[in-house]
Amino acid sequence: MTEPMTSRRLVVADDLRRQITAGHIRPGDQLPSETALADRYKVSTATLRSALAVLQGEGLVEKIHGKGNFVRRPLRKITYVGGWGTLDPRTAADADLRVTVRTTAIHARGHLTALLRVADGSPLTEVLRLSYEGESPHSLARIYVPQDLTPTTARGDRPSGTWVEAGFFVPDPPPAEVRETVSARLPTPDEAATLRISTAVAVLAITRVAADTLGRVVEAALLVFPGDRVDAVFSTHHVIDERQAQR
Repeated sequence: MTEPMTSRRLVVADDLRRQITAGHIRPGDQLPSETALADRYKVSTATLRSALAVLQGEGLVEKIHGKGNFVRRPLRKITYVGGWGTLDPRTAADADLRVTVRTTAIHARGHLTALLRVADGSPLTEVLRLSYEGESPHSLARIYVPQDLTPTTARGDRPSGTWVEAGFFVPDPPPAEVRETVSARLPTPDEAATLRISTAVAVLAITRVAADTLGRVVEAALLVFPGDRVDAVFSTHHVIDERQAQR
C-alpha cells in the first residue's frame, strides 16, 4: 500500500507544481479545497495532504489556518548581521518588511534562567517580534530582557500581550559583548505554524546573548528564520598589537 500512495502523492504534487511554475496558478491564488482536489485527482484526502506537504516543503504552497492553501509569493532574502542586531535595516527596508510586536511580563523559568544568568522567578519582559513580507510571515524572534532594563518604549501604555506594529530595533549603545550560537534544525510545531512552513523545512536558529561592560546579561534573543529567507553574515576584526605594528 505504501508504494502506490507514495506514487500518487508525487503525481499530484508534480501536476500542481507544473501549474504553479507555468503560471496557471499564480502567487497569492487560493487552491481549491482539499476535498475538491482529492476528488479531482481521485485520491484520498490523506494522499492529497501528503502531496501538498511536498509543495509546502519546497516553498511553493503555504497553508493558512482557517483559510486554506495558497500559492506562496516568492520571498526575498534579508541579511542577518552577526554581533550587531537582529536584521540589517537596509535589507529589511529593501524587502519591504513590516514587524508586529507583542510584549508580555513573565518570570524566568528553565533555560531562561541560564541564558540571562538570573534567579528562578526573576521578572522579565518577553518581546515577541514577527516580521512579514506582505501577508506572509518572514521571521520570528523571542527576546527576553530583565524587567528593570526594559526600555519604556517597549513597555508602552498598551495592555500586556497586545500585538502592535513596530520597526526594527538596533541596540544603541551596542552591548559590550554579544555571544551567538547558530544552528540549522527543523522547526518546532509552533514555529512551523507561526511561520506557515512545513515541519520538514530547515530553519536557521540563532541564540544571541548580549552583556554590558559589567558582564550583566541585558538581552537574550531566540531568532528563527526559514532557511530560504535569510543570509547570515559574520565579520571578524583582528586587533594588531601596537608593539608589533611599530616593528
